[in-house]
Amino acid sequence: MIKLNLPAFDYKLKKADGKVWIFDGIRKKYVVLTPEEWVRQHFVQYLIHVLSYPKALVKIEGGLHYNQLAKRSDIVVFNRAGNPWMVVECKAPEIKLRQQDAQQVAVYNSTLKASYVVITNGLRHLCFEMATEIKSLPELPAYPA
Repeated sequence: MIKLNLPAFDYKLKKADGKVWIFDGIRKKYVVLTPEEWVRQHFVQYLIHVLSYPKALVKIEGGLHYNQLAKRSDIVVFNRAGNPWMVVECKAPEIKLRQQDAQQVAVYNSTLKASYVVITNGLRHLCFEMATEIKSLPELPAYPA
């Protein structure tokens, strides 16, 4: 897998059924290692171990509904009241981040109503504050105390 613009971490891999699997500490199971999953696992570790986001308030691949369509959010971080605080859309490293990706996260967020949205391909990370107007941020916010 490609080196990302995120800190390295100790990950567990296994081979089974002709595929490589990576252990997901949030879901507590092995999942197929795809380029997008590589980004997701690195980004979750970054949130928890570098930015000190509470592990118990991070959910991976949560289901949501938008206009009667079932969708999945890559990562949702909840606030201490249990409400979505940040939604993260992960892309494979070879995918260039585009306006379309921001729109995808905005669609998810219209249901979740999180304060922040992030789009990452592991090499580049775009963070937006979802106030009265969408505001691009230079870095991810600290988790509220």
